Amino acid sequence: MMDHPTFERENQERVQAVESSFHQAGKPLSKPGRILIGEGTVFKQGRKKIQQKILFLFTDILVYGSIVVPGRWYKKQKIIPLEDIELEDLEDSDIFKHQWLIRTPSKSFFVSAPSYEEKKAWIEHINECRSSLMQGTSRKPSKKFAVSWIPDPAACKCMRCLSTKFSGVNRRHHCRNCGFLVCNSCSKQRAVIDHIHPTKKLRICSFCYKNINEEKFRDRGDSAGKSSSEEEEFCPSGEENEKVEEGEIGLYSPSNWLDTKNGTWERLSIYDYPKSIPSQ
Repeated sequence: MMDHPTFERENQERVQAVESSFHQAGKPLSKPGRILIGEGTVFKQGRKKIQQKILFLFTDILVYGSIVVPGRWYKKQKIIPLEDIELEDLEDSDIFKHQWLIRTPSKSFFVSAPSYEEKKAWIEHINECRSSLMQGTSRKPSKKFAVSWIPDPAACKCMRCLSTKFSGVNRRHHCRNCGFLVCNSCSKQRAVIDHIHPTKKLRICSFCYKNINEEKFRDRGDSAGKSSSEEEEFCPSGEENEKVEEGEIGLYSPSNWLDTKNGTWERLSIYDYPKSIPSQ
């Protein structure tokens, strides 16, 4: 078993390596007591296509980003506190294999692993770290989560009016409340969705706008709710204006995990899942 000073030094080196891989565009990741538990590549369902992402699991956060140079350079860093995460395991279909859903208050998205073993490892490690984090702390888990967006190729016409066909002129839009693909005419309304952003008015479809106002009327006895098409639109993921990235999905490399018993760094193929987190 590795002695504690050696473990702390090697863990700090691994955390700093992850931090450096995002270069100046990334946020600092080094923090007392933060341990890097695992890393690997997954496939994220984007609006337009499936994209390969790098994923890092720490004892308190999940970090992911786009791959520029495998193992050396990543961009578009996203950091999610583990208390804000809820996972849903999904059954395989003819099209999607080894997939699960990551829910957060501001964004929810589908990811898949190259194998069942990789998927199982990610789900078990994330749940284990989240459970350990929540024990004996004042942290409160999130109760509201953003809906997952329906991918662009899933609908060729508006899912509300069922008449407007999408084209270069009639663009697809996502309702931030239900995730449906809708046309501009069916999504002119805006509303604040607290768990996504506390002040920004977001694009929602006419159906959801009606439901939200009815709920306000029941809860407050006031049906007032102004539509504003001039408010700045907020997209936490940046995906509403995201362009399809060039290039094919890169080579897959097996995930690495911390052996919490010996304090060593191992490949998934030769290591069983950890059942405890090193004491901090």
